[in-house]
Amino acid sequence: MKLFSFPTAALEKAIAKRMLTLEPGAREWFGERWAQKPYKKSFIEKKALPLVIFIAKGKNWTDQEFDQELAQWDATFYPPEVDVLRPIAEGEGMLQLMQKKVPPERMEKLLEHIKSRTLSGVA
Repeated sequence: MKLFSFPTAALEKAIAKRMLTLEPGAREWFGERWAQKPYKKSFIEKKALPLVIFIAKGKNWTDQEFDQELAQWDATFYPPEVDVLRPIAEGEGMLQLMQKKVPPERMEKLLEHIKSRTLSGVA
């Protein structure tokens, strides 16, 4: 993934805000993990930050670059994680300005990639 600097504190705040909107079971599942530093760091670095990179830089990539980067993003998601990330990807809050020029088909590909890599059930 290409380098991109994004303030992790702002990302953590957005994730914490999304966590409050989860259903009780999903909120409990995600909250327990989010409270653990290794999980929090891993979630930000391997799932949330790459999502931000796709939104911020993806609009300037060729279709081939976009597809190649997407294929290399091999994260696996749990349903509560998707529920936290989806509003961020769909333009809620801090990323709205970055998303203005993202082609809708790329955003759809990005969300489809996350959906296809989601594990069923919550472990």
